[in-house]
Amino acid sequence: MANLTQLRMLEGLSGVLLVDKPAGIAFASVVKAVKHRFNLVKVGHGGSLDPAASGLLVLLVNDANRFVGDVMGADRSYEGMMRLGLSTNTYDIHGEKTGESGRDGLPDDFGERAAKALPEFKGDVFQTESRWCSVRREGSAEYELADTGEHSPFLVHVYRLEVGQPERLVPDCPGFARLPFSVVGTKGLIVRSLVHDFGEALGCGACLESLRRLKVGRFDVAVAVPFDKVLDTDIADFASLVVPLSRAFA
Repeated sequence: MANLTQLRMLEGLSGVLLVDKPAGIAFASVVKAVKHRFNLVKVGHGGSLDPAASGLLVLLVNDANRFVGDVMGADRSYEGMMRLGLSTNTYDIHGEKTGESGRDGLPDDFGERAAKALPEFKGDVFQTESRWCSVRREGSAEYELADTGEHSPFLVHVYRLEVGQPERLVPDCPGFARLPFSVVGTKGLIVRSLVHDFGEALGCGACLESLRRLKVGRFDVAVAVPFDKVLDTDIADFASLVVPLSRAFA
């Protein structure tokens, strides 16, 4: 139980808390848990993160919420894995299958196809978000589909999209393959839509298998605190996890 002095200290605390969110939990649940655990007056965030994704979540404590526009508008960096040869209605691995390319999961001329497709995904790129979204209720291992309606195309900017070496899920077996990738883009970039469109450009289809956010503007997941460790922190030590405003936005 926190004493009165500790609670008053937290009331006057302002700054940025960098959290490394695990996959499988909604970002809103992280915000709520931190606020309640440390009896904070106000906790905001600098950009949502899909429940299925892991990585950097920027929490704004008390007066740091004045800078929400600066963080929200910052560029983002991600790394992830896409599944080649499979298309879904949600553009991620948890959706319903809409296409399967069979033996073309990993085309023999993949290198040539990738070299031709990658330039299309650098610079200004129009995206259209899928109307279907994968939703997992916390405490359940099953994903459900949510219909979010039709979306209009919108413009984002991709600074860099790089792919690694593909690997078949089963060696020497035709069908699906995994492809690691990294991407840096502006606010609003929907990575699963980018993966879907890249798969279409390859001619074999693709969907997002996993995603991790590495950076939001100047903030880096390398110095973020894992969510479980944040919750295990004693109230008296919580202030040591928060980056002061003078450093966070200098």
